[in-house]
Amino acid sequence: MTRLALVIAAGLSAATAAYAAPDPAPSAALVAATKAGTRTPATIARDAFRHPAQTLAFFGVKPGDTVVEIWPSGGWYTEILAPYLAARGTLYAAAPSEKGLAAVRAKRQAMPEAYRALRYAMFPAVAGQPTVPAGSADIVLTFRNVHNWRFGAVDQTQAAFDQMFAMLKPGGTLGLVEHHLPEASGKIEEGKSGYMKRSSVIAYATKAGFKLAGESAVNANPKDTHDYPKGVWTLPPNYAEGDVGRARYAAIGESDRMTLKFVKPR
Repeated sequence: MTRLALVIAAGLSAATAAYAAPDPAPSAALVAATKAGTRTPATIARDAFRHPAQTLAFFGVKPGDTVVEIWPSGGWYTEILAPYLAARGTLYAAAPSEKGLAAVRAKRQAMPEAYRALRYAMFPAVAGQPTVPAGSADIVLTFRNVHNWRFGAVDQTQAAFDQMFAMLKPGGTLGLVEHHLPEASGKIEEGKSGYMKRSSVIAYATKAGFKLAGESAVNANPKDTHDYPKGVWTLPPNYAEGDVGRARYAAIGESDRMTLKFVKPR
């Protein structure tokens, strides 16, 4: 067997072992956070597809941690993380602009006590903007954002991974969920589909200095065929084709997602 074949085989064995290991059970505090009054019925309805308690347990988020949520958008995960970290932790909402922070700022204004751990930062940040202090975070979380960095107006993927690496403490964790495109997907393109290959994501993380520490199938969806007219946005909750095929897409559910845990070496 060639050296390359051995490396590939070792990688496949590691991936298989990572999936074979049972995910940690969510703590009572984490489960309680998913039932907090900060959450809206619309966000709770998506728990069946996003598995927030199990996902955050897999990433190892603890109540006293300093956590960075990258691009919180409407604040779906913020509604869980804010009360969970309120007593002893810190939560940074890191967005590309002030507009990107508008939703979480509104949530904090409406429920200041529940969101008292919340701080704000720009990401990816440029000189002069508020940032997450280097080496201060225990955990950085990003949900379905890598394709946006890679295929937006400017490719900022590597810069994003580099900055996430910098903000973490040695031994800190990067928890990442992304729409998953199988490696042998033939003519399906990452850019047009909104899905990313596992190998692509790992390559960016590795170049930044991260080590893959584990992966979970908690957000995988075997019903997802990945080959839709308008990419991943064809599926719920977007339904990019409107009423065309809506029942079929509703039966599939939200996208097949990889759940990867990286660590910053000590």
